[in-house]
Amino acid sequence: MSLPAGLRGRDIVCVGFADWDAELWTNQHHLMSRLARENRVLFIESLGLRRPQLAGRDLVRIVRRLRRGLAGPRRADGLSVLSPLVLPFHSSRAVRALNARLLPALVCRAARQLGFERPILWAYVPQAEALIEQLQPSLVIYHCVDDISAHERIDTESFLAAEARFAERADVVLASAPELAKRMRTLSSNVLYAPNVADTAMFSQALDPGATDPAVGALPAPRLLFTGAVSALKVDMRLLVELAGARPDWSVILVGPVGLGDPGTDVSALSEAPNIHLIGVRAYEQLPAVLREAQVGLIPYLRNQLTDSIFPMKVYEYLAAGLPVVATPLPALQGVTEIAMAPDAAGFVEAIEHELAKDTPERRRERSAAASAHSWDERMLEIAAAIEAR
Repeated sequence: MSLPAGLRGRDIVCVGFADWDAELWTNQHHLMSRLARENRVLFIESLGLRRPQLAGRDLVRIVRRLRRGLAGPRRADGLSVLSPLVLPFHSSRAVRALNARLLPALVCRAARQLGFERPILWAYVPQAEALIEQLQPSLVIYHCVDDISAHERIDTESFLAAEARFAERADVVLASAPELAKRMRTLSSNVLYAPNVADTAMFSQALDPGATDPAVGALPAPRLLFTGAVSALKVDMRLLVELAGARPDWSVILVGPVGLGDPGTDVSALSEAPNIHLIGVRAYEQLPAVLREAQVGLIPYLRNQLTDSIFPMKVYEYLAAGLPVVATPLPALQGVTEIAMAPDAAGFVEAIEHELAKDTPERRRERSAAASAHSWDERMLEIAAAIEAR
C-alpha cells in the first residue's frame, strides 16, 4: 500500500527505545521500516534509560554502542541508524544535563549529513525533548507504547517529568493501550488511541500449507504456543508451570529470547517441567511457520503496572494466523471478543479445552479475516489522518 500523502516524501527523525537490530521487533521497527519506503528516516537507537549492569547482555550492548557510536550513522533495512554516545545514568542531574547537550549535537550532525531540514520528530521516549530547539522539527509526535516508567532500573521521577513536558509540546500523541491513553489525555489534548497491530497478511499465511518449524512440529499435540520475550517482569512463570502440570500431555512452547529487558529472569522452573519447551528465538518472518503447527496462542502475562499498560503485539499475530487465543485479563484486551481470558492456571485449562473442542478450519479463517482490519496499513491511515488534522 502506498503511504498517505501526509507520510510521503518527508524527513523523519525517530528516537526509539530499543536498538534497531533487537532480537524482537516492536512497534517502532514495524512503523519505521514501512515509513522508510517513501520517506527518509533516521532512527536513533536506545538512549539506555535502564541503569546498566556491567555483565551479560548489558555489557555486550555497552561495547557495541561504543564501537557504533564512534562510526556515525549506518544503513539498515532502508533507513539510517544512529547509535548515540550518551551516558546511561539518567537519575543523575549532571548526567541528564550532559546528555541534553550531547544528544542534540550528535543527532543534528547526522541529520545535516543526510540533508534533513525541519524533519518530523517521532519519539518513543520523552528524552527527545532535548532535540526540539536545535532540530526545529516541522511536527512533533510522541508515540507512547509502554509504561516505561514502571520498568525496573528506570529513574521514574525524572522520566515522568520529561514525559509531562514532552507530551505537552507534542503536536500528536499516540498511545497503544487504554491506560496509556488515559494518562496521556491528562497531558495533551491531541491523543490518538492506536493499539498495536500486526502484519496480518504475513501471519495469515499460517493457514495455508507450507513449511513448518521442525522443533515445534516434533512435539506432541496439542501445542500451546507463546511468542515473545520470556521475561519475569511480564510472563507468569508460575501459571505456565501449573498449566503444564495439570495437562502433562499438552506441549507448552515458548518462542523468543530469555531475559530480554530483564536480565535477572530465572527460567529454571520452566526448564524442569518436561512438557514446557523453550526453543529460542525465531526471525520475524519465520513466525508463520512456527504458528502453523500450533493449536492455541497463549498470552500468560502477570498483572502489574507494566502489563496493565500493554496491548501485546502478538494478539493480532495469533488471530491473523487463525489461532484461538487464551490470555490473562489484561485491561487492554477487554472488548477484544476473539480472545478467551482466564486469571489462573485452572481457568487457562478450562478455556483451552473449550477452544480446542470448538476449533475448526472455518473458525480459523473467520478469526484471520476479522484480524485483517488490524494491520499496519490501516494503522498508517489513522496516524496520517491525525497528522493531517494538525
